[in-house]
Amino acid sequence: MMNLSWENQTAIVEFVLGGFSSIRQLNIFLFLMFFIFYILTACGNILIVLIVLFNHHLHTPMYFFLVNLSFLEVWYTSNIVPKMLLIIIAEQKTISVAGCLAQFYFFGSLAATECLLLAVMSYDRYLAICQPLRYPILMTGPLCIRLAAGSWLCCFLLTAITMVLLSRLTFCGPSEIDHFFCDFSPLVHLSCTDTSLTETIAYATSSAVTLVPFFLITASYSCILAAILRIPSGMGRKKAFSTCSSHLTMVTVFYGTLIATYLVPSANSSQLLRKGSSLLYTILTPMVNPIIYSLRNRDIHTALKNCISKKPCLLR
Repeated sequence: MMNLSWENQTAIVEFVLGGFSSIRQLNIFLFLMFFIFYILTACGNILIVLIVLFNHHLHTPMYFFLVNLSFLEVWYTSNIVPKMLLIIIAEQKTISVAGCLAQFYFFGSLAATECLLLAVMSYDRYLAICQPLRYPILMTGPLCIRLAAGSWLCCFLLTAITMVLLSRLTFCGPSEIDHFFCDFSPLVHLSCTDTSLTETIAYATSSAVTLVPFFLITASYSCILAAILRIPSGMGRKKAFSTCSSHLTMVTVFYGTLIATYLVPSANSSQLLRKGSSLLYTILTPMVNPIIYSLRNRDIHTALKNCISKKPCLLR
């Protein structure tokens, strides 16, 4: 029988985020480091968006999806890092219940959308390499828009289900979340009502939006690898692989950080380790994505050099 002792308690209206440390000198160092990372992340991803928008040679399906991904990364980090910086330097650790739920909703929705966008990008690379002659016919502009819009809409709707269930929970203390943002597990552990249905739905939806895209990506790259190995010349194989190497690197970094966060620390590890691993996908992955595409992608690299050398990208 459910314990109803919480009914005599007062429901809390705000949470306290634990942050990282109570040592002032360490917090100053963390603030400067995370602030620099955040600026680099925002500027790098915005730069990718602007380069693609103002260079008509990059108006292709692959770069259309890259713009979606870069826009997502800016929104993704802006949902978490500014509040985290306030916690570190200004010690503004409180966040309302509504604000906490909203932060989780956008975090979950954007993380799920990134999974689907990476799967869509792998499908694009599959068509480009395995069916190059039919690629312009298959990957049309309207299809690109439907795939991107479907990724955003599907994930925001799925996360809304978990959001509604979370909003119906009662939180009556304790009010401290030992984390630097409102993640799902620390949040439900503070509820004084039954969370079994909420956790079941959340794990089902999160598994669907992470594992299904991962299997699709794996299948796509299996076909891509088989097609590349059938190319007779070494130069041809190298050229074909270079068209998908940046995306493959992004997939490796993204899913590698998810595994490091949700699988490795799960076995009786400290909360500090969980926080450190969470930094991988909240700060590291969004920051390295534009670096990967600016350094490993020849088209972006060339367009960036032309813009830096003051060549008008709009007239290219």
